[in-house]
Amino acid sequence: MKSEENGAPSSAAGGFARAVQPTADSTLITASDNLYAGETTVPSQGENLPAYYARPKTYEGTLPIVLVVQEIFGVHEHIRDICRRLAHEGYLAVAPELYFREGDPNDYADIPTLFKELVSKVPDSQVLSDLDHVANWAARHGGDMQRLAITGFCWGGRISWLFAAHNPQVRAAVAWYGRLEGEKTLKQQKHPIDVAVDLNAPVLGLYGGQDEGIPLESVEKMRQALHAANAKAEIVVYPEAGHAFNADYRPSYHAESAKDAWTRMLAWFRQYGVAPKAE
Repeated sequence: MKSEENGAPSSAAGGFARAVQPTADSTLITASDNLYAGETTVPSQGENLPAYYARPKTYEGTLPIVLVVQEIFGVHEHIRDICRRLAHEGYLAVAPELYFREGDPNDYADIPTLFKELVSKVPDSQVLSDLDHVANWAARHGGDMQRLAITGFCWGGRISWLFAAHNPQVRAAVAWYGRLEGEKTLKQQKHPIDVAVDLNAPVLGLYGGQDEGIPLESVEKMRQALHAANAKAEIVVYPEAGHAFNADYRPSYHAESAKDAWTRMLAWFRQYGVAPKAE
């Protein structure tokens, strides 16, 4: 796999999605000092799936794996930065380009067109299979499949719920403001509320109380479904935060909620056995 050994993000890693520019002054950029981080490809379903990965330069044994699932904007600089943050915590973090067969999110300058012409055309079944292959790739490149986790944001938050019901090897999942219910299509046949009874792993859901796209009524329905299924899951709602409260490059960023949620995510991973061995 290709690595960056000079501690600087690759040229391909620079830049944010067109649909979210200009970026906010609160944008965080995490250095890759003491990390290997860069672009790679993962064999998946007969094709080479592009991905970004980050891991510590030095470690003993194997690393816990975190699959990082993109927002609707693809694997742009924010998602790469999430991978570097996780790598500094001792994880092998991998973010695959899950739209690569259908198109490039950077071709779209606004969110509605991006969603209509690209995101809605990506089948969940394809995404889940790609993530299986990414997990297997990580296990061949220093990762420990016995310590496999997933986290995702917005579009990726929904996928994180679905993956926790799909892959029996995942140990923990953290879903950031992922949609919980909605219209079903041939490409999106189930939503998180439909798979509450099928979860293979504990899921932590992180939501904003001011999220206009995911109302508290929907969150409460999900809680009831999880309770009825006797699922190991917890949903935390941040009353002052809206949608995308962890997206530091956007005006939606709510720093206090984002910092607390990040701490909760790492604690969730540790609680369910997905943590660096030094801990």
